[in-house]
Amino acid sequence: MTLQACADLVRRGDPDRFLATMAAPPPARRILFPLYAFNLEVARAPWMVSEPMIAEMRLQFWRDVVEEMGQGAAPRAHEVAAPLAEALPASAAPQLDALIAARRWDIYKDAFEDQAHFDAYLDATSGNLAWVAAQALGADAAAEGPIRAMAFAAGIAALLRAVPELEARNRIPLLDGTPDGVRALARRGLEKWHEGRAAQSRIARPARAALLALWRTGPILKAAQSEPARVAGGHLEDSEFARRARLLKAQLTGRI
Repeated sequence: MTLQACADLVRRGDPDRFLATMAAPPPARRILFPLYAFNLEVARAPWMVSEPMIAEMRLQFWRDVVEEMGQGAAPRAHEVAAPLAEALPASAAPQLDALIAARRWDIYKDAFEDQAHFDAYLDATSGNLAWVAAQALGADAAAEGPIRAMAFAAGIAALLRAVPELEARNRIPLLDGTPDGVRALARRGLEKWHEGRAAQSRIARPARAALLALWRTGPILKAAQSEPARVAGGHLEDSEFARRARLLKAQLTGRI
């Protein structure tokens, strides 16, 4: 139950966030690695079993962990639960609980109900994760708007990258999977991305380490907007050199 155990989980299961966290200052890593390990455990819980009831139980375990954290109870002897409780304040519990609750959609094969449901899912998952990270690193209320805007865009980018795998599992990830629908969704994501980036000055410099995990968002959305067919084909990845150069620039400038 160490920080290294959380880092190892993230390295194996979420390599982009691992690289982003390694680019963050060492003090920030003590917050980000447990949080991202928690997110990984929650995100993959619905996919590790075929029986929905068991998946529900896995998510309920994490809801119990977060509830105990919010109550200030002693953390469970778990490789992620204990470091998470140490890294985050009890006030983060409601947002983490909302993140877990939103992941219930991943268990089943139902489509999103409507635009409001789609937006709420992205804000509860991608948005809450980024905002909890930023708050723990010192962001104040003025930063919430731009952080959630950028995180929403990052959620769209992540969902577009996952489309081939989700469809292979008989899921319906998009409200409109046609080329025009994909193009419109990517455009909306870019609008949110530019909105958030334009207000980065409202985010305290230490809290910007929480944004490093979003560093691939812009190029992915631009690729999906210009060539929607790349989404279905799973061809939204850019080169390793371009990814690392972009992350280095964000690390050096403090701006995504």
